[in-house]
Amino acid sequence: MQKSLAEFIGTFTLVFLACGAAIIGTGFSGLGQAGIGLPGVALAFGFALIGAAYGIGAISGCHINPAVSFGALIAGRLSVAEFIQYVIAQCLGAIAAAFVLYLIVQGKDGGYTGGFATNGWGGPGGYNMVSAFIFEAVATFIFLVVILGSTHRASHGAIAGLAIGVVLVAIHLVGIGITGTSVNPARSLGPALIDAIRGNGAALSQLWLFIAAPLVGAAVAGFLFRAELLFHRDLPK
Repeated sequence: MQKSLAEFIGTFTLVFLACGAAIIGTGFSGLGQAGIGLPGVALAFGFALIGAAYGIGAISGCHINPAVSFGALIAGRLSVAEFIQYVIAQCLGAIAAAFVLYLIVQGKDGGYTGGFATNGWGGPGGYNMVSAFIFEAVATFIFLVVILGSTHRASHGAIAGLAIGVVLVAIHLVGIGITGTSVNPARSLGPALIDAIRGNGAALSQLWLFIAAPLVGAAVAGFLFRAELLFHRDLPK
């Protein structure tokens, strides 16, 4: 229960702060301010993850991402029962955070008609489905290599959260223009469901890719660690 609650809170934190930055922070220009822009959104995702990592990492490992939990399952670091519990908590946390953001933007003068930090392909970015799938799979693979490597017993675990957060920033700097950057099925699920409630169903129809591609990338990374092709069990602590 403690681990599930930690994963719920951690995923809520990530979606609320990072997707909130994308939804609200980029709209500051209408208030006479410059807005945070793409780098600001990328930093928000990284900073939110770093904070969550040091807040709940000792409780649940701070996966806050079904793809991370799937990679850990494949790598042999998580049981099937824990994987199911983690994913349920993560998805509920993401949905709850997206709903709270929806309640907040409803209070905007004149109503809120902007985007809702959903993931997708096509649109302004112009990238097709193949490009989106390749990016999400490769980026998640890189993300999981950093996570599984930095949390390995032979690594310096005290700075793992920082390393993971920094690579997430880099991933967003590359991917925001392609898919909006997911590498996290729960992060995609929450905003997509709420956007469908708002009458925009496009993100929900494309959600399958942001589940499938991250799981593929995570599985490959998890297999490399399970097969000890990157880290061997005899490495010193």
